[in-house]
Amino acid sequence: METNILFCGYSYHINGYHSQHKSGYPVYLFRLQTEGSCEIVVKGKTFSVKKGDLLLIKPGDHYELLIKKGQNSGDYNLGCEGDWIDEWWSRFEKPAISRIDINEHLLSLWRQLLFEKRRPLSSQNEELTGYLLRALCISFERAVKETKHPYAVTRMMRFIEENAPTAFKVEDVANHAGLSISRSVHLFKNSVGKTMMEYAQEIRLSIAIDRMKYTTMTLEHIAAECGFGTYPYFHKVFKKKYGVSPGSFRRQE
Repeated sequence: METNILFCGYSYHINGYHSQHKSGYPVYLFRLQTEGSCEIVVKGKTFSVKKGDLLLIKPGDHYELLIKKGQNSGDYNLGCEGDWIDEWWSRFEKPAISRIDINEHLLSLWRQLLFEKRRPLSSQNEELTGYLLRALCISFERAVKETKHPYAVTRMMRFIEENAPTAFKVEDVANHAGLSISRSVHLFKNSVGKTMMEYAQEIRLSIAIDRMKYTTMTLEHIAAECGFGTYPYFHKVFKKKYGVSPGSFRRQE
């Protein structure tokens, strides 16, 4: 299934800017506000857009962008079309504006696409840009679905995912979200259905399984590298979850 990227870039405005497509935007438009603020009108509804706001619109949607003179506004933007995008768009309902947690993984994908599109046409790799675009869209999908959680919970989830292999404390997670320990613990459990450490443990186990499958690292080394500390503790947690010891699991693979 084909995808076609018509433009991909980063824009920064300080002297004002106004763009409007009242008769309908011609392609799919993705726009992530990363700095400052602006106003966006989609299908007649006005949104005050700030850092972390992701715009997703489809061909035919009325779209206006207004940045006042003296107002700073920075954003990543991308216009695309194609069969795969059509199919992806139909998977789930997408709000025009979603407040997401800006993470380095998503920005890295966008930058890679941007750099690839800057290459001379003779040097561009369409297969690579296609895969990068799909990865970016699926990352959007996850980010939008996670907006069902309070923004602070999403920030806590990202922190835990990035730091699961380390010996972080609940206090570190709370500080990252700007909350008290008691408030963060309560909010996370109510939203995610598990404690922060249970969530971290699932990620650690997933990392450990990958390393058991695809590396020759010793189980003791894996236990230390994945955040379990000691092998006996890793053995206990793994067997409780999967019903077999790490060694038996590895031999079965």
